[in-house]
Amino acid sequence: MSLIIHAPNVHRGGGRTLLLSLLQATARSGGCLVLADDRLATLPLPENTEVIRFPPSVAGRLAAERFLRARAQPADVVLCMGNLPPLFQLRARRTVLFIQNRYLLDAVDTSAFDAIVRLRIAIERLWLRRTISRVQQILVQSPSMADAVHRCLDIRSEVAPFALLDSGHTAPVTKDSPGDAGTAGFLYVASGEPHKNHRRLVEAWLLLAEAGIRPLLRLTLNTAHHPELAAWITASSEHSGLRIENSGEVSPEQLARLYKESAALIYPSLTESLGLPLLEARAHGLPIIASERDFVRDIVTPRETFDPESAQSIARAVRRFLGADEAGLQIRTPAEFLDLVRGG
Repeated sequence: MSLIIHAPNVHRGGGRTLLLSLLQATARSGGCLVLADDRLATLPLPENTEVIRFPPSVAGRLAAERFLRARAQPADVVLCMGNLPPLFQLRARRTVLFIQNRYLLDAVDTSAFDAIVRLRIAIERLWLRRTISRVQQILVQSPSMADAVHRCLDIRSEVAPFALLDSGHTAPVTKDSPGDAGTAGFLYVASGEPHKNHRRLVEAWLLLAEAGIRPLLRLTLNTAHHPELAAWITASSEHSGLRIENSGEVSPEQLARLYKESAALIYPSLTESLGLPLLEARAHGLPIIASERDFVRDIVTPRETFDPESAQSIARAVRRFLGADEAGLQIRTPAEFLDLVRGG
């Protein structure tokens, strides 16, 4: 029996991290065949891992699907890592689908994407529904993802989260004052897709600046992939004197250093299948300030939560963490109100 990992569109972000962790794990179990994206930058792989790459195009994806159909044998197990079942019926003994893309399951607004991306999502939603019968098992990483699969496809899935987390760290020193936390900064590990909610996070930092609070915000945004968002963040930061540092995509070693140096992880994402940085932050002993969403509480208990659709709510959660919460609204007595009316 051979393992075939079908991942022709996995090349960055959490998907890449999970895929590479699986490839390292296969070294102890006989290796595997990987159908990979040309854009996937890999680490040194086990000798018994065979990698076949395909270009990120419609023709490339069709070529990968045809190759999978030809290569899969009756004794093989196929793991589909790209959120979609095989396009063609396979002879494999077992086909397993790993789903981590909420856009294919939930009625998520895609208006922020350009027309080509919206078309791709629509096609992939149709592909998922039309071919789901070709898999024998669906795996997800959280109970809320399992609920989404059941609502969308009327199929049960198995919750099986996994992550390769570094346990050789030392927990960060507890900050003694709000100033220490503001200096050490808040870390947001995320790519620049609309659901990652960078704009609202920066809007919250603008509100904090208006109140004279300027904590450091560290980002890992790839400016080449998201130039408009990156330019807007830079312009907003320069105009209002925000302290925002963008490291771009980072190596595992660089990321571990960012976790160690930061005071907290802030995670304003609107929707996730898992949210790997939440697990990484927990493993590093880092406090978490996150969206009040099921996918967050599926896996961690955050220190503070907020409404991710409200910049004011995000700003208030940061203020609470810093110990600089707003004073309560002043309530006047009726007499004081009348005095105000009278101009007193």
